[in-house]
Amino acid sequence: MQFLSILFWSLLGSFTAAVATETDISCLKSIKASLEDPFGYLNSSWDFSNNTEAYICRFAGVDCWHPDESRILNLRLSDMGLRGRFPLGIQNCTSLTGLNLSNNQLQGPIPLNISKIVPFVTSLDLSSNNFSGEIPSNIANCSYLNFLKLDHNRLTGHIPEKIGWLPKIKSFSVSDNLLSGPVPNFVNVTVLADSYVNNVGLCGGPLEIRCRVHRPRKFDYSFKSGFAIGYVVFGVSVAAVHMSYCVPWFSVGKRNKMITVAAMVMLIIRRRKNKKVDADQLSGGSTVDFLLQTQISSSEKYVTRMNFRDLSTATENFSQQNIIGVGQMGTMYKAALPNGWSIAVKRLFNPQHSDLEEQFTSELNTLGRLRHQNLLTLLGFCIEPKEKLLVYKYISNGSLFDWLHSTDDKKRILEWPLRVKIAVGVARGLAWLHHGCCNFWVAHLNISSKIILLDQNFEPKLSNFGKAMHINPQEINSSRSFSMDIEFLEQCFLKEDVFNFGILLLELITGKNATSLKNSDDGSLDKWISDVSSSSFCMYDAIDKLVIGQGHDGEIFEFFRVAYKCVVGLPEKRPNMLDVYNAARIIGERYYVADNSEISEQAEIKC
Repeated sequence: MQFLSILFWSLLGSFTAAVATETDISCLKSIKASLEDPFGYLNSSWDFSNNTEAYICRFAGVDCWHPDESRILNLRLSDMGLRGRFPLGIQNCTSLTGLNLSNNQLQGPIPLNISKIVPFVTSLDLSSNNFSGEIPSNIANCSYLNFLKLDHNRLTGHIPEKIGWLPKIKSFSVSDNLLSGPVPNFVNVTVLADSYVNNVGLCGGPLEIRCRVHRPRKFDYSFKSGFAIGYVVFGVSVAAVHMSYCVPWFSVGKRNKMITVAAMVMLIIRRRKNKKVDADQLSGGSTVDFLLQTQISSSEKYVTRMNFRDLSTATENFSQQNIIGVGQMGTMYKAALPNGWSIAVKRLFNPQHSDLEEQFTSELNTLGRLRHQNLLTLLGFCIEPKEKLLVYKYISNGSLFDWLHSTDDKKRILEWPLRVKIAVGVARGLAWLHHGCCNFWVAHLNISSKIILLDQNFEPKLSNFGKAMHINPQEINSSRSFSMDIEFLEQCFLKEDVFNFGILLLELITGKNATSLKNSDDGSLDKWISDVSSSSFCMYDAIDKLVIGQGHDGEIFEFFRVAYKCVVGLPEKRPNMLDVYNAARIIGERYYVADNSEISEQAEIKC
């Protein structure tokens, strides 16, 4: 019997080792294939042509349970410069207890089923990467976790409360992210404030900032008010459809200037909302107010509602010395938080004004829900009876307009390769808004060099979404009233952004103010471009003297042709933003290496 017992366990051990070898080798092959390895750490060490016993245990960053047994215990792949998304092939390392991917350039979300990918992990270190999105609540099912490091990423949303229930947790850190809401209450360990620093929206626990209790407001939304809203929306919608089919362009003003249907529809909507009708005087307030309040309340799921007193203190009581800009909506202030972070606070001019309130809600509803590397990050908002404020991540280099139209010394810094980087970044952001943004489109409708902000690396950020429009093609297609109007909506609104991007591209090429470009001598922009393109002499004369003749002329001419296609008079003749982005990226790849991932994978959205 003893002999049979020994034989049984020997055979079982051999079988387990064989299975582990196959799955663990598959695990490492998948990791190597899914990640970019610019410094060759994996390519030089992970050689799968070796057939010696337990050869994978000698790979860089691989620890095995036993030197002679190909069962992986730990993966230590930190500080290798690896790029890509979280490698899902790790789930084939079935005996893994430690995973360290820190100090790389990994991006995208942490997998929602993380506990199924690394079920037995005791140490998980994803710090110092570019992971984004929310921390998955499923991570609380990794019941063996002792150490969890998620700091120095771009994680957003709330920290799952269930993380505090992890039975074996000893160390936890989420510092330097974009998290908000209350911190979890840990049952078995004391987590200090240092684990949460540089998350402007976190509160509670060991932090000095207390969490505010929000009581939902009650609204009396009667059938009559709902009918009134539906009637107004239907009326404006029918007008939009009629104009789309019958009158694609309008002539207005003394100069017989042409404007688009998009501009006309927006004008009608605003005028309609400004009219006071009896149907809007329900439940002590207007139906428009009800809609705005509902949207604002829903935004609290995505961004933090902040305290006016704290923001006033951070801006030194909104001191004039802290003003960094004045726009159509309000004044922008630079503010310093106690933890050393710099933020930007926009204070509305007149919070009760219906147009400003609508723009405030649009900005909150758009930037609050969307996250992308080329969109300005909205951190929070504040609403008081006589105040409305929006809080953003501080962008150190200001607006593109100020760089292009400042003194030559400052303008000279924007050499052509840097202008290409800015153009490609803006095109990428717009292409994502138009084509990769979950199940709806977002038309910005206010693109200009003044709303393009530049961070410390001159990466462009789109801002000012007060006039933005959300379009859900699925809802429109399912409605009989709009079943054949989807192309016209695209031409009216999305192609408006394409036109304005073309103007922005011309501004980068010529160095001229957008106003002077739009108002050419005979009022025809495409004719001016056609005339300029007709001869090399005219084209050289039109291009900014700071970039022409520097070895980039061929690329500049190609970008000029892209701009020409964007600003043609008829919207249906313009390309879409995805085609524009691809064209700009291909032309500019000599100077600026764009992210190879798909547009839809470059950001996250909170639907």
